[in-house]
Amino acid sequence: MAMTSGSPPSDTISRRARAVLPEGWPQPRGYANGMVAEGKVLMTGGLVGWDANGVFAKGFVAQIGQTLANIKAVVEAGGGRIEDIVRLTWYVTDIEAYRNSLAELGPVYRASFGRHFPAMAVVAVAALVEPEAMVEIEATAVLAD
Repeated sequence: MAMTSGSPPSDTISRRARAVLPEGWPQPRGYANGMVAEGKVLMTGGLVGWDANGVFAKGFVAQIGQTLANIKAVVEAGGGRIEDIVRLTWYVTDIEAYRNSLAELGPVYRASFGRHFPAMAVVAVAALVEPEAMVEIEATAVLAD
């Protein structure tokens, strides 16, 4: 099984976390099939698209942007970097809104995560605990020792 990533990683990133791509598989776009890393594990809870005052961003894409910014803040508060994130699990209340927003989501995603694409899953759910939430995302990061 070959381990590669979409773009040549820096020496620091390649020692911390890197994408896994089985030989012969097509390169995924916007996510990794798997990640390998070594270090301390940081896991976020399910984060939603509200700010520090509990005010939700308006609209689906805006909530995703705020949620990703919140993940970045938690990972950095734990001593990590975006490149340390190895997995994201997205829970969305409207899968069609997600599918229809893919073009808009690219720039919003890159605003917090740049071109770092960890292993990801997107799951449609009936509802989230916070009634205004349209998306909730959990993250797993592996930090350098």
